[in-house]
Amino acid sequence: MRSRFAAFALNLTKYIIKTTHSLNKDYTSNISSWTEDIELFTLNTKFNKLKITEVINGEKESYVTFIAFLEQNDEDVSFCEKSKFIKENDEWLYFDGIFIEEGKQ
Repeated sequence: MRSRFAAFALNLTKYIIKTTHSLNKDYTSNISSWTEDIELFTLNTKFNKLKITEVINGEKESYVTFIAFLEQNDEDVSFCEKSKFIKENDEWLYFDGIFIEEGKQ
């Protein structure tokens, strides 16, 4: 999770795409369009802080609950999510996330 947050903050679109599971709702084979969408989001967002609140480790499936402290147009757009990661070919891939509540400190 930390590496994906950092990738968003640094606009590392290839890493974000590489670490997304092919069954994720945002996954698309149209890489150039997906790259543009990610870049638009990252360039218009300040990634202030990531706070991990819970980790549940499994052999093939893990969960990370976190708060992402973000800003867009000087507005707080922070959120809390429980993310599911699936391990395939010895790599952890972001499968999906459940929005929990607006980010709180």
